[in-house]
Amino acid sequence: MHFVDAKGILTGTGDCCGMNIYRGCTHGCVYCDSRSRCYQFTHPFEDVEVKRNAPALLERALRSRKRRCVIGTGAMSDPYMHCEATLGLTRKCLEIILQYGFGAAIQTKSDRILRDIDLLEAINRSAKCVVQMTLTTYDDDLCGILEPKVCNTKRRIQVLEELRERGIPTVVWLTPILPYLNDTEENVAAILEACVRAGVRGVIDFGMGLTLREGDREYYYAALDRHFPGLKERYIKEYGMAYELPSPRAGALRAVFQKICGENGLLANPEECFRFMRELPDPYPQISLFTP
Repeated sequence: MHFVDAKGILTGTGDCCGMNIYRGCTHGCVYCDSRSRCYQFTHPFEDVEVKRNAPALLERALRSRKRRCVIGTGAMSDPYMHCEATLGLTRKCLEIILQYGFGAAIQTKSDRILRDIDLLEAINRSAKCVVQMTLTTYDDDLCGILEPKVCNTKRRIQVLEELRERGIPTVVWLTPILPYLNDTEENVAAILEACVRAGVRGVIDFGMGLTLREGDREYYYAALDRHFPGLKERYIKEYGMAYELPSPRAGALRAVFQKICGENGLLANPEECFRFMRELPDPYPQISLFTP
């Protein structure tokens, strides 16, 4: 990893602002879109760029904001990758979010988030905290190939259960679904049934497929060559250089998705999930000393 002094930390306006403390990742997921060349990395992806002044930038930004909102993190790089265990920058930023009364929406694959469960609970009491956990592959062996340097799906489900016990709402990203690898009805149903047991509020799916672009595509295909010889050629024949690669079973998988979510009251539309994460409860009313 290497350290930089960033010029700013928050992006976006309105009900939700984004924050990326790190740039790059060490989880090694074979399908990671953040590797794509469009993001203009000037360093190796695993040589994580650390914005060492992120807490100071965040405090300055929140101090000057007149209206509280939800601060989201994890969209581009996991805030709980390996280096967070020693650096603790995500924890410092959560402390600032709590101090200034803002909400938080955190996306991760890592059980390291449990280290900060005290802060997540406190933020949820004072404003709102939603944890988003990515679940793609119920089978442990396949999960270990596709997401090799992060805890497996079973452990992530345990994390969701621990968060539920603390009253912290959760949302699951059921994406990506990789053609001919994890695109089975059994896989999707097993993950969704675990979501029901864990009390997940909603599940995000973008069509039961995968997206690939320059940079990400080459890394993914190299992984297919290592672990699933011949599958890359099948992809190229079927999808060419397409950006969107829907599973040939997408229709059946969506039917399973809609059935389980509908029967169990889970939010199943991405915009509904995003709206739930963005919305902050009304603050407690101010009580006037002169109220009769």
